Amino acid sequence: MNIVCLDMEGVITPEIWIAFSKERNIPELSRTTRDEPDYDKLMKWRLGILKEHGLGLKEIQETISHIDPLPGAKEFLDELRSLTQVIILSDTFEQFAMPLMKKLGYPTLFCNSLVVADNGEITDYKIRVEKSKLTTVKGLQALGFETIASGDSYNDLGMILASKAGFLFRSTESIKKDYPDLPAYETFDDLLAAIKKAL
Repeated sequence: MNIVCLDMEGVITPEIWIAFSKERNIPELSRTTRDEPDYDKLMKWRLGILKEHGLGLKEIQETISHIDPLPGAKEFLDELRSLTQVIILSDTFEQFAMPLMKKLGYPTLFCNSLVVADNGEITDYKIRVEKSKLTTVKGLQALGFETIASGDSYNDLGMILASKAGFLFRSTESIKKDYPDLPAYETFDDLLAAIKKAL
């Protein structure tokens, strides 16, 4: 039995931190896992910048409230979910993702959670499990599933390489160059065709 594991930001939805950095005019916050492979380092750095600017969860959620899924993402997911089981595996946080999941018809999402103080300051974050995407894919395989995975960033490579079929989607030139054997796609139609072939 197959299960498709998809990254969220950059694949199904825009990058939340990039949207927030543009809205607040804080260019440093546009850094993502495409630029920084060490997620812990990236998040600690982000939280430091938020604290410096006096920004918290409420301000980020305001930005998220007017972000829509990428054009064609819902149709892509609906079609895929009619064919097989799909899980979105993301390093984002429940507090960020739920409004976007609503717009996508509530697909299954495994992600992390934020620790938020009473005043709305984001003080920390809880990672669901170490190397969450790779660990989840291995767990699914241990349950008898064959996984097919797709993502765009460094933190997606573990699950992509560990799956029976893996695809880069709208990735960076440097990642595509470093992993020339991984098929790379730019449109939902092409990705859907590749997944259908792998099912």
